[in-house]
Amino acid sequence: MAEQLIEELGSLISTIESNGAHPDSEFLTTLAKMIAKLFNVDPDEVAILKLMPKFKSLKFVVPEKFTLVGTIPLTSTTALAARTARDRKPELVNNFSSARHANVFEAVPLGRDPNELIQKIMSAPIMDGSRVHGVVQISRKARSLSQAGADFTQKDLRTLVALSPALDRFLKLCQVE
Repeated sequence: MAEQLIEELGSLISTIESNGAHPDSEFLTTLAKMIAKLFNVDPDEVAILKLMPKFKSLKFVVPEKFTLVGTIPLTSTTALAARTARDRKPELVNNFSSARHANVFEAVPLGRDPNELIQKIMSAPIMDGSRVHGVVQISRKARSLSQAGADFTQKDLRTLVALSPALDRFLKLCQVE
């Protein structure tokens, strides 16, 4: 199933590439839904961030509501996304709510229960060769760790890493300033 969804994701991105278009809201929603299905999470538990080298920061592309909230400086010592980009290494944390982390983005209303926090998370760099172009994160949000569902596994993390080539192509289509 994972291979088929990864293939569908590549086809979706190829369609945008061949049209010479930039991803619109409908495309971003479809992309988030496809990735969410792969990991059995909600679409708003999928985050894709683009590296903004000029500003030495990461900017959200997905969820789209986060694009107006701000950026994550690569120098952040508490943001998992910044560490993922700096270290070029995937990571999973199945007790994220108890780990020290930047939580400003958890406060952005997405139509969920505001008491639901990120309990579990996977984070992987989006790369082209040795160059990082962004970060993809998959989370499980809930009121408590016990309500968050299954732990992420190393197999899940390998699947997330396998998305990197397609997501790198996607990020190259995104005009984020």
